[in-house]
Amino acid sequence: MVRVAALALCATILGAGATTPARADDPMSVVQTTVNQALEVLRNKSIPLPQRQDQLRKIVDATFDFKEMARSALGYHWRQITPDQQQEFTDAFVAFIQDSYLGKINEYTNQQVQFVTTKSLGQGYAQVNTDIVKPSGNGDAIKVNYLLEQEGSSWKIYDVTVDAISIIANYRNQFNRVMNNQGYDTLIKDLKSKQAALAASLANH
Repeated sequence: MVRVAALALCATILGAGATTPARADDPMSVVQTTVNQALEVLRNKSIPLPQRQDQLRKIVDATFDFKEMARSALGYHWRQITPDQQQEFTDAFVAFIQDSYLGKINEYTNQQVQFVTTKSLGQGYAQVNTDIVKPSGNGDAIKVNYLLEQEGSSWKIYDVTVDAISIIANYRNQFNRVMNNQGYDTLIKDLKSKQAALAASLANH
C-alpha cells in the first residue's frame, strides 16, 4: 500500500509538463504547475538528494491538503479522539505520507504523465485525470486521478486514486481495523514507528 501511495504522489511531481496554458484558479493548472516546478528541481542533478527532497516537500505542501487527508483517513474515528490527539495524528500522518513518496523519488524518474481531462464533481469539487506512461510507450498506462476541493480562490488536492483505488480509502480501511481492534494508542504508535523508519532511510540516502 505504501508503494501505491508513493506512486500516486510521485506522479504529481515526476510527470512531463503539459503545454496547455492554465489559469491559476483552474484545477488542471494546480497539477500542472506542481509538476513543472518540481521538474526544475529534479533536473538539477547537481543538488544533493536531501536538498531536492526538501524542495519537493515545499512544492507539494502548497498543493496537497494533507490535514484534510489525515482527517478523512481516520474516518468516523476522527470524532472519537481528542483535539490534541487529532493534531498528533495529523502531524504523524502528514510526515508518514511525505516520507513515503520522497523515499520513492528515484524509482519513477523515467515515467511521464499525460494530462487527460478535468471533470467537475459538483460545486467546489473537481477531478483531474492523468495517465502515467513509460517513455518507451511499452506497457499499460496507470490511471492516476487527483481529487481537488476549492478553498477560496485556490484548489487543493485531498485524495488520489490509482487505477480507481483511493489512497485515502486504502489507509482508512487499515486504520479502522487498528482502531476497532486495538485503539488509538496502538495506531499512533505504529504510525510513528513507520514514519521514523522512513525518515531514517531518507537520512541515509
